[in-house]
Amino acid sequence: MKEVQLGVIEARYADMIWEHEPVTSSELVKMTAVAFGWKRTTAHNVLRRLIEKGLFRNDNGTVTSVICREEFYSLQSRKYVEDTFEGSLPAFIAAFTKNASLTAQEAAEIHRMINEAREEADE
Repeated sequence: MKEVQLGVIEARYADMIWEHEPVTSSELVKMTAVAFGWKRTTAHNVLRRLIEKGLFRNDNGTVTSVICREEFYSLQSRKYVEDTFEGSLPAFIAAFTKNASLTAQEAAEIHRMINEAREEADE
């Protein structure tokens, strides 16, 4: 997937779609009116931009994702680590934890993820 940049509002709208999909464009218009105070044209214009970016599709008024939320944010995170920390995950973690400690639960979850990644690499 090509690099996709989302503004804050686009990201909130994308999250709304992922949370409710499949969702009709009419339902999206109603939800964005409540959540963002948007008119119908604004909801459709931002949806069109998200479709052009390759995140969603609109089939006869039903909006579904082309890429799931987790995959999108995973790609965004990986790109951030590559651009900011020269691809070094340890450098990213060191910067992330520099002024904040991890809880025991967070540390255990990170250990679990590392072990899973090792097992997958060994297969």
